[in-house]
Parts: sequence; C-alpha cells; structure tokens
Amino acid sequence: MNTVLDIGHKIVSPDTYECNLCGITYGILKENQEWKAYRESSRNELEFLHKDEFEKKYQQTRDYPIVLASDTDNKLSELISKEELNKLESAEQLIKKLQETIQ
Repeated sequence: MNTVLDIGHKIVSPDTYECNLCGITYGILKENQEWKAYRESSRNELEFLHKDEFEKKYQQTRDYPIVLASDTDNKLSELISKEELNKLESAEQLIKKLQETIQ
C-alpha cells in the first residue's frame, strides 16, 4: 500500500513529496539505476523500511528519513540524519555520503 501511495504522491504533487531519500533512490515507477547498482554491489547488508514498518519492527520512532546502522547486538545508531539526507540531490551524492560514513 505504501508503494501505491508513494507513486500517486510523486505524480500528483512531486513538490510536496516528504521523503527526499525515496525521491533520490526511486523514480515514479522504478528504482534509480545508479542507486540499484550500488545497492546490489554493496558488501553491507541493507534493509529498507517505510516508517510504519520500521516502528512495528523496532518499536521506536525516529525523525524520518534516516539511515541507521546496527551493531552485532542489533543496537541502532544514526549514520545519516534527516537534515543531511534532505541536502542531497542525487543518488551519486547519497552513495558518496554512505561510503564516507561507513568507512
């Protein structure tokens, strides 16, 4: 259901689309190809959750969108904040930021 609502929002009112992370990683109907190539080649395990999915799984709320890392004890720590994500304009910038942050 989230996907259908996201697509509709991107088509009807793209200027008010709230999730910059989704806007960078996905077009209207499919995943950004540069992002997809990075995601598929990453040696890190990546998990993507909508707000409701995250809150159900982890029983907590955050300031979304956000990029988190989990340690061996499954403790979550912030890698990239909402403010940082909202400054990014492209998949290339996101990938560069992730690479810098992970190292």
